[in-house]
Amino acid sequence: MIKNITNLGDAAVYCDFGNQIDQETNLNVIKYFKNLKELKIEGITNITPSYNKLIVSFEPSVTNYEKLKNKIIDLKLHNKENQNSKLIKIPICIDEEFSLDIKRLSKKLKMKYDQIYNSFFDKEYYCYMTGFIAGMPFLGDTRKNIRLNRLETPRVKVPKGSIGITEQFCNIYTYESPGGWNIIGNTPVKIFDKSNQENPALINPGDRVTFYKISKQEYRKYNE
Repeated sequence: MIKNITNLGDAAVYCDFGNQIDQETNLNVIKYFKNLKELKIEGITNITPSYNKLIVSFEPSVTNYEKLKNKIIDLKLHNKENQNSKLIKIPICIDEEFSLDIKRLSKKLKMKYDQIYNSFFDKEYYCYMTGFIAGMPFLGDTRKNIRLNRLETPRVKVPKGSIGITEQFCNIYTYESPGGWNIIGNTPVKIFDKSNQENPALINPGDRVTFYKISKQEYRKYNE
């Protein structure tokens, strides 16, 4: 549960769940996130979960740090953290045009392409958080044999839909963006749809994700 609660500037409460990055810790973060969101506490303007932290932003003219801290401490949690979780299957094309860093991965990991992809596809991933750019999911935990650091020099532009891996995580670029992750393919699926105001993100914290391979021809036809 929460290890420590402190104020973050003049308009936010910082909830620290520890330094571990694992599903058990993250599920506690999500539990608090969903419970607080459901309560619709007056004055709260935003609730932001991460791997092992939760930031509750508020309007100082409506409430304050002490009031919110006490509400968080006294919060009676229900066990609905997985109630709305989904298993989402994402197609990915690994054609040379899209697998920008597979050569680097193969060289650094001393593995053949098919070994890398077999390890990548043979896994169910867990969404710890979304962020950096709108709706970008941070998915764990990649198999240990394909974990690698970021690029030495980040790209100025990573194409929208790119799937990248670094260290224990995998992500999907929801927009064209700078980035230093190792890109191994691309998905034609729209991961973030800003026109959907109620739930613009396809993948949310607590969801589970699997990937499956499609051909370049299937990729091109996907949104026709």
